[in-house]
Amino acid sequence: MKISKNQIYNLSLLVFAVLVLFTPVGTAVKVWVNRLVAVSPFRTPEEHRENIGSYHWDLRTQDGGIYDFSNARDKVVLINFWATWCPPCIAEMPALHRLYKDYGNKVVFLFVTGEDPETVREFLRRKEWDIPAYFPLTSAPEKIYSSSIPVTWVLNKKGDIVIGKKGVAAWDSDEVRDILDVLIAE
Repeated sequence: MKISKNQIYNLSLLVFAVLVLFTPVGTAVKVWVNRLVAVSPFRTPEEHRENIGSYHWDLRTQDGGIYDFSNARDKVVLINFWATWCPPCIAEMPALHRLYKDYGNKVVFLFVTGEDPETVREFLRRKEWDIPAYFPLTSAPEKIYSSSIPVTWVLNKKGDIVIGKKGVAAWDSDEVRDILDVLIAE
């Protein structure tokens, strides 16, 4: 039985698709592709910014404590919804980690996931990311609720949504840092 070039090509595509979709190698490829296409998120023009409205939201901390989101009122806040199994989330996390390391004492960072805390703790330990993971106890405020991940919100001190980005982004870009610097100075 002779195999044609077309059949070899089709078989190669099938093997590649299976590798990308169903193996850890595929996850690595997806993360790499997401990092490759990540761009800096855009600032929402002032005239189009929405206010978060409610700060009524309770989260569980990694150590089992309760974080009341109203503690973030009058502060610059970055909220990232993510998961350990999400390639775009994993792709943008190194940039978010670098941003957190540089701005963690000036900005409230909330890395929110609905996963099991032990799974998250082990994942962060393995990746060597010391970010503050939070677990929702109540529903997020309506203006920042999203059924897709990753999604990241940057709020100014008045609670206005300055950046709202669904999907992977380059969070440690000069543009994001400039935005944060201006928001912190306000």
